[in-house]
Amino acid sequence: MRYIPHILAIFASMIFIDSLRFKFTDHPNTQEIFNRLDVWAGSLGAQGLFAHTGLFSQYVIGSAELVASALLLLGILPALRRLQAIGALIGLGVMSGAISFHLFTPLGTDPNNDGGLLFVMAVCVWLSCATLIVWRRKQLANVLRGICKAVFSA
Repeated sequence: MRYIPHILAIFASMIFIDSLRFKFTDHPNTQEIFNRLDVWAGSLGAQGLFAHTGLFSQYVIGSAELVASALLLLGILPALRRLQAIGALIGLGVMSGAISFHLFTPLGTDPNNDGGLLFVMAVCVWLSCATLIVWRRKQLANVLRGICKAVFSA
């Protein structure tokens, strides 16, 4: 039981890190996904939201995944457990967005004709991060308490 959080953190990090080679090299599969999302956003009046320099570009999302991975892996060290909770929270946020866009936009669950593997992996990472948040809830509460204390004590 004590190794379950480490396994979940390594699994989520492996998926995130593997996806970076697509996002950071402007792979055609990534271009297809983000272009499709940008066209959809443009139809709603948010042109460029998913473009290369957009607020939710492949580089911004990839950077969030990289930070989440680093925190998840650093959290394996006993002195840095709280970082794993923060990494899981970031990962949950990124994957919540990914799953929502797969389900509720023209992107669909199989944008690259991979049999839905990209969507399934997003769900698996989401479940891993959600489980880690529950597992590390005390550390996360302490971090959030410390942030609130620092912000509101002035």
